[in-house]
Formats: sequence, C-alpha cells, structure tokens
Amino acid sequence: MPKGSGKVIAQNKKAFHDYAIEETYEAGLVLQGTEIKSIRNGRVNLKDSYARIINGEMFLIGMHVSPYEQGNRYNHDPLRTRKLLLHRKEINKLIGETKQSGYALVPLKLYLKNGYAKVAIGLARGKKKYDKREDLKKKEAKREVERAFRERQKM
Repeated sequence: MPKGSGKVIAQNKKAFHDYAIEETYEAGLVLQGTEIKSIRNGRVNLKDSYARIINGEMFLIGMHVSPYEQGNRYNHDPLRTRKLLLHRKEINKLIGETKQSGYALVPLKLYLKNGYAKVAIGLARGKKKYDKREDLKKKEAKREVERAFRERQKM
C-alpha cells in the first residue's frame, strides 16, 4: 500500500493553506488504552498540532483525541503529547532539515492502514501572505474554467 493511503480519519486542510509542503513522511503513533477506539470513531482534531524532535525522538504535540464514551476511568488525556514512530535515518534527516529557519513539521492527515493509526507528517515552509493570495487566485481560476466547461457540456 503506498504512503498516505488507507481510511482517512482526519485531515489538516489549514496546513496546505498556511504552508508549502516539500516532503511527506509516514509515521506510526504510540497510543494508550482507549485512544484507538476514539480515533476509529473519528473523534480527532489535527488543527493546531505540530511535530517536534526532542532528544532524537519525534513527538506530536497538540493533537486532540476526544475521550472514549465507554472508557470510564481508563480514558486518556485528550491533548497529551504522543510519540511518533519513524526510522532513525528519517529522524536524522529531519533534524538537519528543520535546523534551517522557516521549516516546520506539520501533521497533514491521520488515517488507518492495516489496522494501525498512521500520521502523514509534512516538512513545510511557511507561506507569505502574497503566496496565499496567489494560491487562492489560481484555485478560483481553475474553478471558473471547470464551471465554464461543464456549462458548455450541457449545451
């Protein structure tokens, strides 16, 4: 199965608007107790989350996983820091690339692959305001072309 394929649970659409994604990596998640059940129910939010490398290990910070309804006292902290599983070579490469200014590690989507929760992490460079405007103009122009083409097909 290729990278990023599987049942998509949550996407971070804001990341594509705010950042220019240069590379993507697939990482596994270390979860506790009822977190996977909550993720399978789709009760996840990636909006304000980011990844950081601390002491040679990668962590996902700020991802909100709602507590499982039937979890009683075994439920987890919704905003806890979760460890990401990557190969050592990938982490070393990311350490070097994130040392450069302007780069960030942003989660793009959370999905299930062969029963395991995976996160697509993007090496991203922040966009300037004019880059965002330019992207919106391109998107709007593409919509106009598609709309005109559909109208022409109806005739």
